[in-house]
Amino acid sequence: MPTTLKLSLIAPLAAVALVAGDILVPPGSGALGLLAVSEAFADDDDDDNDRGGSGGSERSGAYRPGVGWSGGRTLLPLRGLFPRRSTSRRIRAPAPEPTQAPDEIVGLGFAPAQLHELTGAGFRILDRGRMATFDTEIVKLRIPSGSTLNAARKRAQVLAPEAVIEYNHYFRPEQRPGGPCAQGDCLARTMIGWPTAHEWPGACIPTSTIGLIDTAINPQHDAFAGSAIEIIRLTDEELPGSGRQHGTAVAALLVGSAASRTPGLIPGGKLIAVDAFHRAGRQDDRSGVFDLVRALDLLAARKVQVINLSLAGPPNPLLEQTVKKVDEQGIIMVAAAGNEGPKAEPVYPAAYEEVIAVTATDRDKRPYRRAGRGEHIDFAAPGVAVWTAASISGARPKTGTSFAAPFVTAAVALLKASNPEIPPELIRDRLTGNVEDLGDPGKDPVFGWGLLNARAICGTAR
Repeated sequence: MPTTLKLSLIAPLAAVALVAGDILVPPGSGALGLLAVSEAFADDDDDDNDRGGSGGSERSGAYRPGVGWSGGRTLLPLRGLFPRRSTSRRIRAPAPEPTQAPDEIVGLGFAPAQLHELTGAGFRILDRGRMATFDTEIVKLRIPSGSTLNAARKRAQVLAPEAVIEYNHYFRPEQRPGGPCAQGDCLARTMIGWPTAHEWPGACIPTSTIGLIDTAINPQHDAFAGSAIEIIRLTDEELPGSGRQHGTAVAALLVGSAASRTPGLIPGGKLIAVDAFHRAGRQDDRSGVFDLVRALDLLAARKVQVINLSLAGPPNPLLEQTVKKVDEQGIIMVAAAGNEGPKAEPVYPAAYEEVIAVTATDRDKRPYRRAGRGEHIDFAAPGVAVWTAASISGARPKTGTSFAAPFVTAAVALLKASNPEIPPELIRDRLTGNVEDLGDPGKDPVFGWGLLNARAICGTAR
């Protein structure tokens, strides 16, 4: 075929491909001198909550704009090679996630007569439960029709002046999209000297029970083979169940089987996991303070030694009082410092004095760029591209202060195992005395007291 005729046929086809934003290249051809490159992932799961880049070639059975042709043709994206025409269409930012239920309040310490007055004033009791740590009930109320949330809370406080009443604030898991893994463990454990299951001295094998408040967990995951995990769903059964991505990842990081691809920090350890979350919309896992404080109360009643809280939300007086009560029982609470950025306001429960607040570092011991900062930060631990279980099977790197907190939780479990009666203040002293100081000398708002040193902690446990 004459060259001029070839060009006359190629030009229209190229134009169609370019309109779609892609070029179609038969396999083995040298068109444009471009090669398709596939990227292999260490993860065999497809987590809808975990965003990950996937480069490379695709094949399909029919042509679709922006997807490609079947019949062995390979799709190569040209976006970035050819600039798109600018348009006047403005991309709207996503609506901010709500911070509390729009028509609910929660209260502690209502007298029966006060509840009767409240229902007479148009409030409706949605749920209630006995709180062992307070020896009283927590009650969730629907506000009267036509009332604003603030006006309803003030009205309830007038009718029950001695009760603790607040909005039903939402708390969410603290994770961000993960980055690539340099190697199987993403260097997370080795950088703080965390021993493998075969390296722990006998005195460092913990016998304490860890409590976890998080999203749902996939108990069938290989990471939990032979593990002693009890899972309790606390939320209303009528609400959609929460996703399993976050809870599975945190639980595996804590107690994953030593024989799995994602061995835990304390392989085979005893874990009581409370699913206090439900799903709203496509990917918003949230826990109302009503469920969160009941979860804390439940774990306190089960006599756990340490509670991992890889979640965050606004300050709430019901949560604050519950945290104080749990602390009075000698139970250590460890929480994520939050991922809203270094200039963000402190998040809770991490910012409460009784809670150990944990920030995240990367493999080079630099602060995670989105981690919260402040005088309330206590310790730093690995939290960028941490290798742990995916929700269905396999594993993937996870990023966020959510995945830094379990390192400190596991360290507390070691200290509690060596001395079950050790008070919370001495736990903090032991942790503080065995860190790598990364920031300004002493305690600073970026790293707290410094980066966790696992081998030194094991030495103090003996």
